[in-house]
Parts: sequence; structure tokens; C-alpha cells
Amino acid sequence: MNEAARSIEAVGVGINLLPHAVRELTELGLAEELAAVALPPHRLSYRDRAGDPVWEEPLGLAAGYHWPQYSVHRGRLHLMLLAAVHERLGPDFLRTGRLFRCFEQTADGVRAHFVDRTSGGPIREDADVLIGADGIDSAVRAQLYPDEGPSHWNGVHMWRGIARYPHVLDGRSIVVAGGTPGAKFVAYPIEDPAVEGGDALLNWVLEVRRERSAAPLDRTNRRITPAEARVGVTEWNLPWVDLETLVERSSAVFEYPMLDRDPLPSWSSGRVTLLGDAAHPMFPMGMNGGSQSIVDARVLAWYLAREGDPAAALRRYDRMRRDTVNAVVLANRDLGPEAIIARAAEHGEPLPVGQAESIVNRYKDLAQAMVAQVNTHPTWTVPGDAADLMR
Repeated sequence: MNEAARSIEAVGVGINLLPHAVRELTELGLAEELAAVALPPHRLSYRDRAGDPVWEEPLGLAAGYHWPQYSVHRGRLHLMLLAAVHERLGPDFLRTGRLFRCFEQTADGVRAHFVDRTSGGPIREDADVLIGADGIDSAVRAQLYPDEGPSHWNGVHMWRGIARYPHVLDGRSIVVAGGTPGAKFVAYPIEDPAVEGGDALLNWVLEVRRERSAAPLDRTNRRITPAEARVGVTEWNLPWVDLETLVERSSAVFEYPMLDRDPLPSWSSGRVTLLGDAAHPMFPMGMNGGSQSIVDARVLAWYLAREGDPAAALRRYDRMRRDTVNAVVLANRDLGPEAIIARAAEHGEPLPVGQAESIVNRYKDLAQAMVAQVNTHPTWTVPGDAADLMR
């Protein structure tokens, strides 16, 4: 396994893992490790621009899933997964500081070419398959689709931060206020207070809309200055959070453009395939991007373990996953389940329960995330693997 970063560190902000992803990590034997670093939110609360509720629903176990939903610091999740890799596959399985350049398919495998980011020298690796899990700007995807062009920006930037702050609402809620891209605030806790009555670690996102210009899009994830952040939050007045204090308590606030790409007609070619954001980068509606990536990995591993022909395994993985996740990408362009907030604003009041449930359930069904779908689908664990993983 090769990674471009020189080292794996606990960086980043929060991420949500939905029950369909938590099920897969649990079946990999990681339930205790995940529970030790994450918090289970019990409620999703959609609110209007004034902060008043327009739709609420239970999450995880409270909603009837057999597995919880988790909110977690992305860096802590990465380190947890890294520890599992080291324990189960060995400390040398992951090699860092290798920048992927290109691949070529051979008669019986794939040859991948990297650059050593320390020495600048070339590295060549021969393997049975190449899995491009290298993000929205995937170099593997670019070689498969050289004419695709840049990712799609919807004119919105996300200001993201984490701060020590008192629990918002009941301390176990994910709150989404505003609903419309470029006019939305999201917050949820990712770590409880160290002592009773103390401050939780709160992950927050504020979306701002930018005018499009001829200048290239800034992709540097620039740091927002305190003065700029204070100006940005003055347009908001939410009764259950002091945004100016939240900004001031944040160790840093960074700006990320909201990006996706058009769905692909295929993720695989011969012994090469794509996974996660390399295959299906999506706007962050419905908390589905990371969770779908985890399911990708499990399905891919299942077919690789059961198929004698690696290329056939990649084709079957592609057919199983691509249409489902492509539909989620397109649904997220149309606000996903957060359309409830926009429709409520048009309606002048919260939607009737039946209409709201229809929006939510249609999206969950697309993502194969209905309670019955998650609880009853056959396992992606290859017989014998579960016992081996727990050794």
C-alpha cells in the first residue's frame, strides 16, 4: 500500500460514519476501537435560517439500526485504521512518501510508477491489481479518463473548524441549519468534555458563497483570518450557539471549495480500478461520502477474495457499486435529504410529516441505507476471515 503523504498524522476535522459503514468496520473486528475514538449521535436536527426545527429524526441505534452512527475526528479515525493495518498486515505494509505518477498494464498484472518524495528518485511496483484511492484529484482516474478535466465547483466554500465549546442542543445531535449551499451551518460533537460541565470538542462547518471569476479556483485550503471569520458569521443569529465565540475558540479555520465530479461510466479497466473519492467525489449532503467509501472497500475485498481472475473481480465490484453511488452523487447535487430545509422555506413552515419522510426515505433507499437494507443484507465478510482478523 503506497501513500503520497510523508507521514500519517492526526490532522483534519470531523467526519460522520453512517450505520452501513459502521457495520462494515464492526465486521472487520474494529467495534471497540471505533467506540473508543468516536461519539454516537442520537438525533439529526434540520433547522431553518433562524435556527428553528423543520425536521428531526433519530440516528443509529435509536432509529432501529443494529449498529450505531458515529461522529469522529478524521485524524483519530485514520490513526485507528493505521494501527489495525500495522497489527494485522505488519508495520511495513504501508509505505509513505510515494507520489503516484502513472501505471501500465502487463500480461499478468500492473506496473505502477512512483516518485520518492524524499529522494526524488523513481520507484516501480509490480502488483496483481492497482486500486486508485487517491481522492478527488486522483492521478489514477486522470490516466483512465485523460479528457475529463477539472472537478466541478458549485460556487460554495466551506469554512471548517473544531473548537472546545459547550454541548449544542442535547450534546448528541447533528444540527444542520440553513439548508441551501452557501447559506448553511453544521455542527456536531466529536469528543465529550474531559470533566463534567466542561466543553466538548465541536466540529463545525459554515458555508459561504463566492462570486465566480476568471481566476483559477483557490485549492490551497487557505487559513481564514480571525477578522474574516468574524465578518462571515455576522449574518447568522442562531439562538443555541454563539458563532463568534465558536470561531474565536477554534484553533484554526480553513476554507475548502465544495467540489464533485460527474459520474463515470466505469471505474475499472483491466486490473485497475477506483475507490472512494477517486471514483465518486460528491457534495457533502447526507453525510455519505466517507461511508460509501468504506462499503466500496468491503465489496472490492469480497470479490477479490472469491474470484480467481482479478480483472473479473474488479468488473463485478464495479457493477455492484457504481450505479448506486453514482445516483448518490447526483442526488447530492439536488441537496440530498437536506432538500427538506429548502422545501420548508418555500412552504413557509415545516413540511407535513409524510412529505418530509418521503424525501428522507427516497435518499436513504438510493444509498442503500434504509434500516431494513442495512440490518438484513448478507455480510461482505469472506468465510474464515472474521476469525483470522481477531487473532
